[in-house]
Amino acid sequence: MQSLKDRIEQLGKTLGKQNIPESYTDYKTVRLEHEALANRDVRQLQKEGKRSRIQTLHGRSDLNPKWTFDNLIEDSEDVKEAISIAHSFIAAHEDTAWRKSGSHMMIFYGDYGRGKSHTAGAIAHELINQYEITVLYRQLSTLLEMRFFSYDYSATDKVGEKFREINQELLDVDLLILDEVCVNESSLKKNAQSWLGNLLRQRLAHNKNCILITNHNLAQLEQALGSYCFESIKEYDTYKVRFEGPSRRKEIIPSQVETHRATGYQPNQVK
Repeated sequence: MQSLKDRIEQLGKTLGKQNIPESYTDYKTVRLEHEALANRDVRQLQKEGKRSRIQTLHGRSDLNPKWTFDNLIEDSEDVKEAISIAHSFIAAHEDTAWRKSGSHMMIFYGDYGRGKSHTAGAIAHELINQYEITVLYRQLSTLLEMRFFSYDYSATDKVGEKFREINQELLDVDLLILDEVCVNESSLKKNAQSWLGNLLRQRLAHNKNCILITNHNLAQLEQALGSYCFESIKEYDTYKVRFEGPSRRKEIIPSQVETHRATGYQPNQVK
């Protein structure tokens, strides 16, 4: 019986083909090669699609791009503890059952300039990169100002419409970061307390997570937010993280020691 190769050669001679290939590739091999190439192209498209989605999520989050763990200074126990809790919070998102089990809230409280916003931003960046979590960073004072002006029905800048759109975003986003909560406020106005309490309760009902950042201690925060709003917070699975110690931010007014160094004057110098 003629082999397949002999048949191909005979057919080629009949057709006047002199250059008969020494070998051939069967259909199964060709199909596997094409499937491998197609899968490679699909993986590349998926990778590019994911990169594009992540870039879009970062852009919509309004996060400071410098707020990453690489840029966070671990110079004290409070910051180290906060970073440890932050990594645990991020890792928990690997479990889809945990995500659906309830609403989770982190409260970062303590002194100015200790890295509260930075740590929250670092968490958000990692959640976007690893799990494509939607994030929105907002300062509460800015939202309250916009809400106040949204009641000006004679305004021509459509601030009311803009606030309604923002308010819907606040409800829908997976992780909401509210910074400067009650900054310079010993007590929010009653209508602001009600609005914020309703926002938190609606997010709670849909298993949405939050990070609140404040300079108040917890007792002061409860007083500033009011009972209705603070009761909303209690319904969440809450992680309280305290930041303490001096601010890392640069001094605008030089200290007495720095002034002496600049002028060459020594306080204890005998003349």
